[in-house]
Amino acid sequence: MKTKTLNTNRFIKLSLLSAIAVILMYIDFPVIPIFPWLKIDLSDVPALMGAFAFGPLAGVIIELMKNLLILIVKGTGTGFVGELANFLVGVALVWPAALVYKKNKTKKTAILGMVLGVLCIEVVGILANVYLLLPAYGMAMSKAELMQYVTVGLIPFNGIKSILVCGITYALYKKVSVSIFKVEPMLDKPKQMKENLG
Repeated sequence: MKTKTLNTNRFIKLSLLSAIAVILMYIDFPVIPIFPWLKIDLSDVPALMGAFAFGPLAGVIIELMKNLLILIVKGTGTGFVGELANFLVGVALVWPAALVYKKNKTKKTAILGMVLGVLCIEVVGILANVYLLLPAYGMAMSKAELMQYVTVGLIPFNGIKSILVCGITYALYKKVSVSIFKVEPMLDKPKQMKENLG
């Protein structure tokens, strides 16, 4: 019964984080003037927090649920390619970061994990844009234009976005983990109180 309750409690928290991520996807802003379609949102923050709290797989589940919810709410204008790219880029950040943090949960491993996540999102972000998003939107580019897009657009964009996500997660995670992630299900409270009272 306790295991089932804990699993239900965790599912509720992952669902809540996914819903918050969807809301954050609607709050975006451009950062590279010559490439105005590259817009930053902070929807990976809930996924990274969930991955730190519950493990790498939880982060992947949040990224998946986020994109499925967006499909339900908005539909797709890219034949699901945009959602796939968003999922892959998000996973590239949260999976390695949480994997490193899981081995030894300290500030040092959190930072090391996020640095690795930033490097991974740079690589996956470039590949996803060049081989998925650009063809999906019918944006043909010459080699020179593509090189400029990667060096002036994608690399700075992915760097700024991932550093923002990691910085906000680092600043908020401990507070949130104590108040939300570490709280035992309400059904266990009476038993704990009885044991404490003897």
